[in-house]
Amino acid sequence: MKKTILLSAMFLGSFTFAQQKAPVLGGDRDVHGCKGSAGYTYSQIKNDCVRVFEQKIKLKEVGSDKSYTTMTAVIFSKNMKQAEIFIPDGNAKSIILEREGKGNIWKSGKHIKESYVLVPYKKKGYQIKKDDVVIYQ
Repeated sequence: MKKTILLSAMFLGSFTFAQQKAPVLGGDRDVHGCKGSAGYTYSQIKNDCVRVFEQKIKLKEVGSDKSYTTMTAVIFSKNMKQAEIFIPDGNAKSIILEREGKGNIWKSGKHIKESYVLVPYKKKGYQIKKDDVVIYQ
């Protein structure tokens, strides 16, 4: 009798573990509700989830020694006083740059270890510099 109860308990226990739910695709929402598996990340300027690769201003990595290149996007605030950049290998998901005066140069704040600068490049393009080295254009 004890063997029967023990075997039954083992069978029911293994059946219970086998019935655990598999992870739901797209169930990886971050604290802002953005689904990373669907390509969404949170934009501080838009206060919404965005896909970086769908933004109007996209910049390609410059001078990479990797076997692949990355891209980033730039989102401006409505008043053009702030620019948000999405650096793929950074700790933060995005970095807010502030425009200096009335010029067209946006710089990262002193609270960020590296110094990022966004400047116009050619007619309608931009460059992102990290510590005075062009990393995206």
